Amino acid sequence: MDKRNYDLIENYMLSCMEDSAHDKEHIYRVLYAALEIAKEETNVDYNVLITACLLHDIGRKEQYNDPSVCHAQIGGEKAFSFLQKHGFDNDFSEKVKHCIQTHRFRNNDPPQSIEAKILFDADKLDATGAIGIARTLMYKGIVAEPLYTVTSDGTVSNGENDTAPSFFQEYKRKLEGIYSKFYTVQGKKMAKKRQQSAIDFYESLYGEVSSSYQNGEKSLSKIIENDISSGILK
Repeated sequence: MDKRNYDLIENYMLSCMEDSAHDKEHIYRVLYAALEIAKEETNVDYNVLITACLLHDIGRKEQYNDPSVCHAQIGGEKAFSFLQKHGFDNDFSEKVKHCIQTHRFRNNDPPQSIEAKILFDADKLDATGAIGIARTLMYKGIVAEPLYTVTSDGTVSNGENDTAPSFFQEYKRKLEGIYSKFYTVQGKKMAKKRQQSAIDFYESLYGEVSSSYQNGEKSLSKIIENDISSGILK
């Protein structure tokens, strides 16, 4: 890929990025991870891969404005139109579109090409380890969702069976099991190196908030009971 085409694609990507949890730095991390994964694969079309990495999240704004919209689907369409408009051939544009439309974690349309599999893994890698935790917390803050929920008996839920959104629910629903979802050997290796830091964070946070509620409620109940028995409270 020559510098002129790279700049053209990069500038279009930059014009589309507004979500701080899926910002331009996320794009570059995905791109660099994809290039690292690609070193261990054969017959990779680097022009397709680089273009798809740069444009894979350009549909985020549409999804944010309308949650029923899939950013991968609309992003693929936008990328295809952009590439066609700027003279890229149909085959190349279709390959990039496929990569983008199949990169989403919850997608029922799995990636088929090696470039699509690499993009999928590189994007998922940015949801692993410490960076995955940090990005999830940032996103939860953007959409005003809590760290955790409290059950009817007053204990802190670990998120496993929650239906209401929270950081703990997202960890149990996505982050905890993401390490088995990779297509490439190198992607799996890179994710595995990051896994323990995510586990440690979740377990530490859950332990801290759980003990706070358990100990705090006991202390509060004891104080209230004592005050009632002494006649201070009625």
